[in-house]
Formats: sequence, structure tokens, C-alpha cells
Amino acid sequence: MVPTAAIAGFFAGLFGIGGGLITVPFLFFIFESLNIDKTYLMHLSVGTSFAIIIPTSIVSVLTHKKHNSVDSSIIRSYGIFVISGVLLGTILAANLKTESLLLFFAIVAFLLGVFLQNIKEKTSKLKPNFSLAPKIVLGFISGFISAPMGIGGAVMNVPILRYFGYSINKAIGSAAAIGFIIALFGGLGFFLTGTYLDANLPLSIGFINIPAFLIFIPITMFMARVGANTSNNMDKSKLQRFFGIFLYVVGTLFLYRYLKPILVSPNTPPFACSPNAFLKSVVVSSVL
Repeated sequence: MVPTAAIAGFFAGLFGIGGGLITVPFLFFIFESLNIDKTYLMHLSVGTSFAIIIPTSIVSVLTHKKHNSVDSSIIRSYGIFVISGVLLGTILAANLKTESLLLFFAIVAFLLGVFLQNIKEKTSKLKPNFSLAPKIVLGFISGFISAPMGIGGAVMNVPILRYFGYSINKAIGSAAAIGFIIALFGGLGFFLTGTYLDANLPLSIGFINIPAFLIFIPITMFMARVGANTSNNMDKSKLQRFFGIFLYVVGTLFLYRYLKPILVSPNTPPFACSPNAFLKSVVVSSVL
């Protein structure tokens, strides 16, 4: 558990992510080995991940802010639409199937990885131009998708901010601040949902596991500061390519999780989600 917390915290600071892409799968298998009610395994993993992201992202944001890598104006103007997505995504999380989301994230991660690997450096020198319409649409989408997955949303928001002219460091620092907003409202939502459903999971309040939270927090907070300092001291072009590679890894892991039932049972249909869900994933990915 300690190595996972260290890796999650370092990536949280380095890339502005909350670490949920690493934390949620790890927590899921730990809780499963403890024979926790399978009905709420994913809920507990996601809720605990959000709780861990809150203090971790605070450390990350404060460190990035020291390097002038956080744009407060984009947090205010973009964050409100992210919140709306998080609230709806949290409410619907209990009824959503994760298969289509896994496929969606795999597609998006690969596309954004290609984008970051090929974007011209001069783009980062353009004056940021993020108008209201894309803020509404992309803010809602990033919040809505992040909520059921227990992530801070930087896997989407860093490339989005890069596309609209923000430098890589400014995009990472601002995405970390947006990740705090996502985690705060997402964590609150899963706490209230778990309480309302009276899940009564061991050593947990709502869908937040207390021991896992207490073990992760000191490690992730320390490593988030290390990652954020590393991010601001790295060459921008190298950091951009490194983040692109990270997205390839995320895409590969999510694609494997989506295809795993097919690999285990060859008779399983090629798509675990409906054709409409698959088409929606492709369409939204293309828009992003």
C-alpha cells in the first residue's frame, strides 16, 4: 500500500492528477481481498480515492502556485461547469456501468497522448483563448466522467487547457486546482450516498474507508510536493512528451480492463457495452 501511495502522490504533483487512476484499481483489489460486500466495492474504492485526492491536491496546488503555475481565473470560470458535471455524475454513479467508461477513457487517453506527442511547442506561447461555450461543454464532460471513476480529471483537463493555449506547466497547475474541486464535491457525494444507502461497510463512513485514507494521506501529500517541484523544474517539451507517454499507459490499462472478460471467456461478445454507448464514446472522444 505504501509504494502505491508514493507513486500516486508523485504523479499527482508531476501531472496535476489526483492519483485516482492508480489508487482506485489498487483499493478495489485490496477491498476485494478483505471480502467486503461486492455490491459496493467500486463505490468504496472511488469514494476513498476522492477523499485521498482532497488533501493531496491541496499540497500539489500550493506547490504549483509557488511557481506561478496556477491560473485562478480559469479555475473560477471553468470550475463551475466542472462542478455541475461532478454532481450529476455522482448522483448517477450507482446506476452506471463502468464498461463503457473504461472504453471511453482508453480512447480519450490514446487520442490525447497522440495530441501531446505531436503538438508544436509554439502553441504553448499563444495567448490562452478559452471561450464560454467550450468551457460549459468540456467542463461538464470532465466533471461527469471523473465522478464515477474517482479521478481528479487532469487526464482530460491538462490536454484541454493545452489545446486552448495554456503552457504545459500552467495547464498542470490549473488542472490540479480543478482536481481539488472534483474531489471535494465527488467525495462529499459518495459520503452522502453511502450514508443514505446505509451501506455499513467496515471501518468506513459512507463510501470512504478510514484506514486506507489515513495510510495514504501522509505519503501522498509528501510525494505530491516532490512531484510538483519536479514538474516545474523539468524541460517543458520533455514534460509534455512524458505526459503523453503516461496517457498511453493509462489508455492501455483501461483497454485491458475493458477487454479482460473477452480474454477470459472467448464467447463473450466483443463489446461489453451497448452499440449506442460505444458510439457515444467514440463521438465524445472525437469532439475532445
